[in-house]
Amino acid sequence: MEHSHEQQGQQGQQHQGHAGHEHHGHQHGQTAGGGKVTWAAAARATLHCLTGCAIGEVLGMVIGTALGWGNAPTMVLAITLAFFFGYALTLRGIRSAGLDFRTAIRVALAADTLSIAVMEVIDNGVILLWPGAMDAMLSDALFWAALGIAFAAAFVVTTPVNKWMIGRGKGHAVVHRYHH
Repeated sequence: MEHSHEQQGQQGQQHQGHAGHEHHGHQHGQTAGGGKVTWAAAARATLHCLTGCAIGEVLGMVIGTALGWGNAPTMVLAITLAFFFGYALTLRGIRSAGLDFRTAIRVALAADTLSIAVMEVIDNGVILLWPGAMDAMLSDALFWAALGIAFAAAFVVTTPVNKWMIGRGKGHAVVHRYHH
């Protein structure tokens, strides 16, 4: 496929605008859809998602506990807030790249939905299966130990998912297209 000189110039400018964003897994000479993705790049993308998830989950658990809710509604709130904060962190970055809100929402949904969903299944599964974790209070060491291990397990399982998605131009590779 031939490109006009103007298109080639724009592509060159876009490539130059990506300097410093190698951490998203697109080093020089790689394409968004089929380039080699490092484990470090996948881990950074996963850590980004995990940060939003952790903020939302802990906040949801604190709110549910403070309101005296049972385990099920507290878990639903925590999961909802995990998605909200996961998307919010991505939105913050891509809105700063100049995207309108509607486009930024679509990019965040495309970039983070699978990653957040996998994390939520894994970390909530660990909490559900850990004896006594669901009944532990915020002041209990068991609560924080189980939560920490649940987040670590979610990170370990989700990192290969993100590596696979980024290598195919999906997930955080979508966000990378808007960094300038």
